[in-house]
Formats: sequence, C-alpha cells, structure tokens
Amino acid sequence: MFLKKLAAHQIIWASTLSFLVISSVLIYFDYLDYLFLAVPLLLVYLLISDTFQSKHTVKKNYPIVGRFRYFLESFRPEMRQYFFEGELDGKPFNRRQRTIVYQRAKNVKQTISFGMQDDPNRIGYEWAAHSIYPKRADKQFFRTTVGNSQCLQPYSASIYNISAMSYGALSKTAISSLNKGAQKGGFAHNTGEGGISDFHLEGGDLIWQIGTGYFGCRKDDGTFSEELFTEKANFPQVKMIELKLSQGAKPGHGGLLPGEKNTPEIAKIRNIQPHIAVHSPAGHTAFSNSTELLLFLKRLRHLSNGKPVGFKICIGRQDEFIDIIKAMKETGIVPDFITVDGAEGGTGAAPLEFIDYMGMALSDALIFISKTLQQFELRDQIKIMASGKIITGFDIAKAISLGADACYSARGMMFALGCIQALQCDSGKCPVGIATQDKALYKGLDITEKSVRVAHFHNNTLKAFAEFIGACGFDSPKAITPDVFYRRIDHKTNESFTSLFFNDFKNKAKTEKINLN
Repeated sequence: MFLKKLAAHQIIWASTLSFLVISSVLIYFDYLDYLFLAVPLLLVYLLISDTFQSKHTVKKNYPIVGRFRYFLESFRPEMRQYFFEGELDGKPFNRRQRTIVYQRAKNVKQTISFGMQDDPNRIGYEWAAHSIYPKRADKQFFRTTVGNSQCLQPYSASIYNISAMSYGALSKTAISSLNKGAQKGGFAHNTGEGGISDFHLEGGDLIWQIGTGYFGCRKDDGTFSEELFTEKANFPQVKMIELKLSQGAKPGHGGLLPGEKNTPEIAKIRNIQPHIAVHSPAGHTAFSNSTELLLFLKRLRHLSNGKPVGFKICIGRQDEFIDIIKAMKETGIVPDFITVDGAEGGTGAAPLEFIDYMGMALSDALIFISKTLQQFELRDQIKIMASGKIITGFDIAKAISLGADACYSARGMMFALGCIQALQCDSGKCPVGIATQDKALYKGLDITEKSVRVAHFHNNTLKAFAEFIGACGFDSPKAITPDVFYRRIDHKTNESFTSLFFNDFKNKAKTEKINLN
C-alpha cells in the first residue's frame, strides 16, 4: 500500500540512492572493488540530469527508466524490417520488390517458388492477360529515338535508365558506380540538378538535368549562364538536356544546400561559393510563363548544337500543362521529350505535406499527358519518359501501356548498389555509403563490383520485360496496348486499362469488362 502511494519518480529516486548507499558500504568493507562505484554514480548522474531537464516529459516523470523508450524507438525501423515486416508490407518498397532487385543485380537465381503472395482478389490488384500465341521480344528493339525534326543530334535511349540523383545527395563512389554501370549496360544516367561532376564522366551517357538553381551553369547572382551551359552541354558524354520544372516527391518546393555540405569540391561543380548555404528557389528565374519556357528550351537546344531538350514535370494544375502544349502549337517550338515524375517518386529529404499530399500519381499523369499530346496532334513529336517506382518488367510494361516511351529508375538503381532502405538518406549516415558524404561510409562501396551490379540489374530487368511482353503476345515495346492490362475495381469486376482510361479510343472492341457474376 505504501509503494502505491509513492509516485514513480520517487520510487526511482529511492531505488537509485539506495543502490548507491549499499554499493558504498560493500566497497568500504572490501566486498566490491572501488571501480564498481562508477555504476551507481552514473545512475545518480542520469537521475539528476533527467529530473531537472525540461525537454522530455517521459524522462522527467520516469528518470532513467524513461530513457528505454527512446532507446527502443531508435531501432524500431530495423526491428520491424528484419523481424516483423511481411513480404508485401514494407514502404515505400516491400521486401519482395527489394529482393528481386538484389537478385537481378547479383545475377543470381531470380525465380519464385510455391505461389503468389499477393491477393488477386483485392480491389486495386493489377495484372496482364497472356496470349496462347506468345511471341519472342527482341532486346534490340528496347530503345527509342529521342529527337524530333527540330533536333540535330537525336539520341537512341534505352527504355530503362538511371533517374536523376545528384552528386552531393549521393556519394562520389555511388555516382561513379552508376555511371560505369550505365556504360557497361548501354543506357543513360541522369545527372540530377546538382551539375556534372568528374564522377559522372566515367564513360556512361549523360542526361544533364538543370534545375532552378542552375547548378553548373549559373552566374554569381544565381541566374542562368549561357557560357557555362554551352561549355558543358557540348561534352560528348551529354546526350540530352532535361529542364526540371518539378519533381514528384516535392513538387513546387525548392531546396537548400547547407553551408557545412557546401564543400569546395561541391562548390566548384555547382559554380557557387563554398561554405555558405545556397537556396534552390521553387521556380525558375529564366522564364515566367509557358511561351518563355519554350523559348528557353529553344535556346538550350541552340546552345547545345541541336541536342534533344525536354522538361521534367510532376503534374499538378492540369490547366498549366495544357497552356504549355497550346504554346507549342502557337510558337512552333516543340521539345523532344517530356519526363513525367509521379507523386510516388523519391527524394533525399522533403516536408511530409509535399511527399505525401502533393502531385499526381504516375499512372494518372501518363494518361493525362498522353491524351493531351494526342489531342493537340503532338504525340508523334514528343517522347514521354516515366519516373516513379519503376523497378520490374511489369512496371515498365505498365508505364508503356499508359503512354510512356521509356522509363527511369532511381531507387531501383540504388537497391542495385546495395541500398537497404534504411530511410536515413537525409541524415548523412547512410549505412551502405550511397546517400552520404562521410568518407568512412562511402569508401566501403566498391565501384568495380557495384557498377557490374547496376549493369546486371538493367540487363536482367529487360530480360524479364522481354519475357513478360512476349507472353502477352507483343514482340516489341511499341506493340504494347493497354487492353491486356487489367485492374480489379470491385469484388466482381476486372476492367481493362483501355476501358478505364482510354474509352474515347476508336477501337471499342477492346473496352469490354470481365464480369465474374
């Protein structure tokens, strides 16, 4: 009864002080070594520290004991991932998805045994209809030519490439591995908006991305520099120029390079002053409307001697995208490609409101953009690049069925490098040396080994893609149609992508529902 009347912190105080007294007595009579006194003294220090601090109520009310709450919370994600997470539970990528990337990157067994683990009866489940007359899809057709009649140097791009990841966000060994992997596999590597570093120049083809900060091609006042752009855009490794308007994980949001991360090396690459915080504004300063945007793209095409130019966008306000397309018809300036980033795209750091509640999902955006370009009779002149959680052959085939000509992957390529989805990208403490500038961490990433894994992942994914579309009766990506892809919309009905998204197409024969009644 007496103990019940005491507050928890009083019991902890009494227990700790009693331990100190008893230990002192035992040491005095030589029952314990005097060094043992360090234990109760440490507990007393923690007791006083917790009791008289004001930041953590749990620790104040439950000194010493309350610390276990924060200790257990510190490794909760790891415990959940390794011991409690189901094969299909993990976010943003589940264990099943991560495992297939690891297997393909290591070029080991990639088959699954016993049966499917997903539920084909759940609402939202997507699948493809196979053909009893399968075809053999040839990988030589797994490229698309980017460059319309206004382009002087068209580029034959793989249908699967490395998405935008900057040096600075990723380590030098990670960037070098990705670029060498791109060279080995014959696909392209998007630089990200952080500029072209020496680690991007390992032999792989580059898509140079230019963001609102104009890193690598900016004047001292942060505006666009024609001279610096012309110099780097004409590097032989640079095959395409991508102007970033917005990205899926944080559309409409700028960025900040903290002064402590702005090393002399990073500053030289980005053409900024070292050791100072540098902001990337939310919007561009080189243009302020759709017509000026197209004139700027025309300028980039001219300065790069006719290389393919395009822009990257996460769809938000649809009327603004339509205005850009209308301006193309009015000005006659047509970019060579549009990169569509879905709201499910990744980033190193973004506010919760932006990463969870801003922007259109990739599937919806692809449908919208493809339909809009067709409506304005521009689809044949502009290639569509899709980005956002594309890591399997099914993901590629689905994106193409909805309007994409080629795809990007960022996190898939990071998994190929060895990413374990520790969700520490913004901490600088990436345990596998990918998203960090800590030499003690990134030096463990072996460039020779990891570049081979990146190439293997690309090659094996396209092999899986070939087998998948062949089973559906297609012999090339261009032959893929949305009528063979289905989504369960309720417990009794599967509906084809054609019926769901392209009902205005002329071929009404491909809009039938499969009714399970």
